[in-house]
Amino acid sequence: MSHPTLAKAPIEFYDRSTGQVAIEEIYGEGFLRWAYGNPLGRLSVAVAVKRLWFSRWYGWRMNQPKSRAKVQAFIDNYGVNPAEFADPVETYATFNEFFYRRLKPEARPVDADPSVAVFPADGRHLAIKNVDVADQFYIKGQSFDLAKFIGDAELAKEFAGGSILISRLCPVDYHRYHFPVSGQAGSVQSLDGSLRSVSPLALRRQLSIFWENRRARTVVDSPNFGKVIVMEVGATCVGGMHSTFEEGAVVKGAPKGYFSFGGSCVTTIYQNGAIQLDADLLEQAAAGRELYAKMGERCGHSSRS
Repeated sequence: MSHPTLAKAPIEFYDRSTGQVAIEEIYGEGFLRWAYGNPLGRLSVAVAVKRLWFSRWYGWRMNQPKSRAKVQAFIDNYGVNPAEFADPVETYATFNEFFYRRLKPEARPVDADPSVAVFPADGRHLAIKNVDVADQFYIKGQSFDLAKFIGDAELAKEFAGGSILISRLCPVDYHRYHFPVSGQAGSVQSLDGSLRSVSPLALRRQLSIFWENRRARTVVDSPNFGKVIVMEVGATCVGGMHSTFEEGAVVKGAPKGYFSFGGSCVTTIYQNGAIQLDADLLEQAAAGRELYAKMGERCGHSSRS
């Protein structure tokens, strides 16, 4: 498929729970296609949308009491299940409170096998088995610059040839993220940048968005997986990336933080040979598709076991 054709193509994903390929229903699709596919739209992104003030302004809007009126319509339009919510729908004072809602613990069971790594968030997940040869990532010819993405050239050397799992959250998803493995978590290192969409509609045209957007990096030393990087990536209209954990010992599935309003993603980076990613993840990635799964489900197992 040519570059222009792929850039305009619908976003397909594989739903692990149904075993079916589906077309993503994109929140704000018309604007996204205009902003990243139209010359005037791309200019608007450069001038305003990627600037921090735009996302802060939109996040502010979602924190206003009148935004509460959007909650029920959003639930109805996108089939969000209120039975999973930790709190009743009527208790959310703003749309943002609903957006970063907590769920009942039983709504997201975590695979208890210590040799298994899990998805850190609900969403559409793309696996890259070896980042050094990911030369057909989204668009042929675009390579993933690991050193720029991590923001530390020396640390990046430790992950040469490693595997990356990109967990992309859409506005319709549960927007709290969790630790994919147990271990000792270091402090959060914030990396400044712009805020552009991380939708494939944007990444198909410019993969460098990944390392130009704001990021938050945490290193976890795991007894089963070695050194693991868990990194949040901000995006357009994300009011913030909020870390809620304390540095030190963490358990798999424990809360790490949450995103305020907007689409966003969490990336998990494993060192070379540390993880065997699940076969369905790799099969779908080879077909150019993400795989939809929920936080706590397994994504792979330790190569040490």
